[in-house]
Amino acid sequence: MDTDQHDGHSPGPLEIQPAVGPASPLWVSPRRPPRFQHRYARHVVLFLLTFATTSMAGACHQLSFEASMGSIALPVEWQWSYVLGGMSYSVPLLLILGAHEFGHYVYCRIHQVDATLPYFLPFPVPLTGTLGAVIRIREAFPSKRALFDIGVAGPIAGFVVLLPFLWWGMTLSGVVRFPDSTELIYFGEPLLLKAIAGLHFGPLPEGFDIVLHPMGFAAWFGMLATALNLLPFGQLDGGHIAYSIFGARTTWVSAATLAIAILLFATQSSSWFGVALMMLVMALVLGLRHPRIIDEDTRLDAGRVAVAILSLVIFVICFTPVPIEMFLSNP
Repeated sequence: MDTDQHDGHSPGPLEIQPAVGPASPLWVSPRRPPRFQHRYARHVVLFLLTFATTSMAGACHQLSFEASMGSIALPVEWQWSYVLGGMSYSVPLLLILGAHEFGHYVYCRIHQVDATLPYFLPFPVPLTGTLGAVIRIREAFPSKRALFDIGVAGPIAGFVVLLPFLWWGMTLSGVVRFPDSTELIYFGEPLLLKAIAGLHFGPLPEGFDIVLHPMGFAAWFGMLATALNLLPFGQLDGGHIAYSIFGARTTWVSAATLAIAILLFATQSSSWFGVALMMLVMALVLGLRHPRIIDEDTRLDAGRVAVAILSLVIFVICFTPVPIEMFLSNP
């Protein structure tokens, strides 16, 4: 999951310079360290590890897809060729996550806010293979407009990249009738996924459901990550956007968002546990108050307000109250 980290800028090493004139004293001024200095090897290693773990997760999705479509019968002997098939999940997913993070990074460069390249986070579990990606922002945001641009650029960039993969993945997916009694993992259906599935398959007969191709599942995970990052909480992307609009009042918005996440965990789905726990830890460690920025007074212009409305639309069509649930269907 993407949570932009902000350090605040600390002065660099001191630089001693002579003043003009033969009898003038020396004066000392802080020297700003150069921006956008990167440890490329660390980023490359983490990316390669994440590519490996997501490809392995994609192999599991490929096996599950082929079994559900009747192409193979489980259990099967493991073959590395399934990992190659799993790249239809890992490659789209890393492109979506990478677009999201580089959206932030590009606008950090535009506004001259020092930041790292993306850190991809490997997570060797069959479902996702990754915890997402993050960038680290090393200095204070200069203005609300810069904060808004940097915050909103990531979700919009990731959303634009996931759209073709969602459509393509849906064309590779299939419709099957599930047995009357079987253990199933339910993946919530955002409004966008329902709309594209309806365009491609039309109304489904009772007892039938869509089996997403691994590419479609990568787009589904991208929608989930986009929606979670747009939650108006703390230093998530949605928290940056909310602060650029509402200022200090965003503290109450963050508190309400945390309460809703806990409520969703208690009443809707246990899959909200991780999100609610992460937000609770962020609240305890960083606080609910968004860090102040240098220029607190400049308001957003009409164009940015329109983009804020667009980001709200993206949140609505990518959000699902029950992301993942396991249940046993009855005869």
